[in-house]
Amino acid sequence: MTSLVPRPTFEPAPPFAAAAASRARPRQRGFTLVETLVAVGIAGVLSSIAYPSLSGHLSRARRADALVALLQAQLAQERFRADHASYGNLADIGVRSTSTSGFYSLTVDSADTAGYRLVATATGAQARDTTCRTLRLEVTGSAIAYTSGADAATANAADINRRCWNR
Repeated sequence: MTSLVPRPTFEPAPPFAAAAASRARPRQRGFTLVETLVAVGIAGVLSSIAYPSLSGHLSRARRADALVALLQAQLAQERFRADHASYGNLADIGVRSTSTSGFYSLTVDSADTAGYRLVATATGAQARDTTCRTLRLEVTGSAIAYTSGADAATANAADINRRCWNR
């Protein structure tokens, strides 16, 4: 004969027990102060690494503005010389005294029958570009010289000069 052994019965917990447990320990939301400080620290380190690279790219892009302005002035000088006995100043050749974006001011240092010298000097935010603050384009006869420097009197070494002129 088989005996029937009564099985234990499990009673489910009353429905209010789960609600009481959740009320006893409220659910946490948001970030702790330590987590926030770690995130801010990581962002600070990443930005300190990225900022010099970004500022270098900005300086190079602004230098392109000066190069365009100098080359446009060079073309205007050659057009002017085709009709006149000598090269002219900015007013004669019809060129503005600032680059298109306004980061450089343009001047004609010298202009005569043999050649001319155009100078682009950094202004505003671009003046922090100390290595390539001044870009000079000089035409003498059929020779063209591209120079750069911290000011109008100094000249960079050849490798730095090529970098200033994006060559």
